[in-house]
Amino acid sequence: MEWREQSAVGCDEAYLEAQRWIEAVTKKNFGSSDFRSALENGVLLCDLINKIRPGIIKRVNRLPTPIAGLDNLNVFLRACGKLGLKDAQLFHPGDLQDLSTRVTVKHQETDRRLKNVLITVFWLGRRAQGDTFYDGPYLNFKAFEGLLGTALYKVNFSKCRFINASCTLSPADPCLS
Repeated sequence: MEWREQSAVGCDEAYLEAQRWIEAVTKKNFGSSDFRSALENGVLLCDLINKIRPGIIKRVNRLPTPIAGLDNLNVFLRACGKLGLKDAQLFHPGDLQDLSTRVTVKHQETDRRLKNVLITVFWLGRRAQGDTFYDGPYLNFKAFEGLLGTALYKVNFSKCRFINASCTLSPADPCLS
């Protein structure tokens, strides 16, 4: 199966796992069946990273305005950087904008943007498991195999031990470098 086909098939599983993990860590429901709209204001993402590293975000803007959401997304992404995620592992704040009203935007563009968000969740989940301060639920990395491609997945996790489809890592594990 070609990587693009594999990626399309694997995204559904990644979306479900990302939602499950975010809800388990934050103890809050998405409040929407739409992945993008549940995260677009950045509140859940800020709550997520504050559960992984308490106090890393001092203030979450809970106003229901687009500017507040953009502010939250930028604060979340800066906090990801403080945890050690690299720019290439982070989505762009515009990736969570609603593009459905724009006639010229293709469905593939919306999918690409949401995949960027999933990739950030994946890397944040990896970082969380290696963080000595974090003892919450773990992200099932196997669910992201279709999104990332099996070749990349096997290279990155060849030294990881899988127990019940979850990767158990210690801070010194080579998978975290």
